[in-house]
Amino acid sequence: MSVFDSLVDQDETVAILKEAVVAAKDSSDESQNMVHAWLFTGPPGSGRSNAALAFAASLLCPDSGCNDCINCRTAMRGTHADVELIKTEGLSIKIDEVRDLITRSSWTPSVAQYRVVIIEDADRLTESAANALLKAIEEPGLRTVWLLCAPTLTDVLPTIRSRTRNLILRTPSVAAVTKLLVGESIPEQIAKFCARVSQGHIGRARYLAKNPEARTRRTDILKLPLTITDIASAFKCAQLLVDAAKEEAEGEAERRNDAETTALKEAWGQQGTRVVQGGARAIKELEKEQKSRQTRMVRDYLDRALLDIATFYRDTLLVQSGGESVRSLINTDMAREIQIVANDTTSELTLRKLEAIMKTRTNLSRNAAPLLTVEALMVQLR
Repeated sequence: MSVFDSLVDQDETVAILKEAVVAAKDSSDESQNMVHAWLFTGPPGSGRSNAALAFAASLLCPDSGCNDCINCRTAMRGTHADVELIKTEGLSIKIDEVRDLITRSSWTPSVAQYRVVIIEDADRLTESAANALLKAIEEPGLRTVWLLCAPTLTDVLPTIRSRTRNLILRTPSVAAVTKLLVGESIPEQIAKFCARVSQGHIGRARYLAKNPEARTRRTDILKLPLTITDIASAFKCAQLLVDAAKEEAEGEAERRNDAETTALKEAWGQQGTRVVQGGARAIKELEKEQKSRQTRMVRDYLDRALLDIATFYRDTLLVQSGGESVRSLINTDMAREIQIVANDTTSELTLRKLEAIMKTRTNLSRNAAPLLTVEALMVQLR
């Protein structure tokens, strides 16, 4: 067993990381296999964060990532004393967070050979935060290793890119994700379906495989554009999609918010309805973070929904191009509907609809108003 076993279909990346671990633990090694700053990039669900955590564990483990010792177990959970794990569930990572992180990164390792700093969403650094981080990477501590994760190279500052070693993770194959799900006791037929429709996104595939309601909800979303006949129905579809996003986000947020607020009040020694001095401010900061997280959850849900709708038009375009079998479709369960749409429209129109969906995703990522943005898209899909 190894900590790298958690990486699905990433043999090239694993080989590079193992070489780096060997070089890091060999004081006589003069190669450039081990550097002080790494940038893990790859599509969502490819395992960027898992790769960073596995690398951190292997650097801290006496046996280079046995996946059994206390160093490996705590590093993989992000709770190791010498691992600083930063991940945001909000819209951005602020400069104050980065300054605190830089201070902690300079500490001498407590129990291991290195102090490893992992930033899961480096693409969400504000400009000022990224500039502060750049200075720390330019002048690293002797035993500090920085591991940054982002979807693409262009999502981080060019100056940061130039000072890190980039590892590009690929989208796992449908066969590899299917094998993973079957190994987790998912029926093979469901595993194949979820691996295919998730397009290699491991987390999404696992979520769909274990939640029948999620699979039903996905099918309902795919059918939404088929109900658009005029402007009024386009607006209705947009409202339904945004309301569904808010409902799911609010449900998840409510479950997490209550637990977090209760735990924080207990930590500050709440007595009845009173909290000790300083506690009220901490609770207010937590509520601010929770609100930001919920906003991001709504946008993330909409983004997933738009990607699902895009797969429908992708399949339609395949059919319109001719010579494609049903097995080439992502949404094989909707082959009939896809064939009907393909016969009723042209490939040029389908391509324009795909472009409109991608543009909407970009606008949402730039904080455009969700309802207005989705309404504009649904009118175009009409």
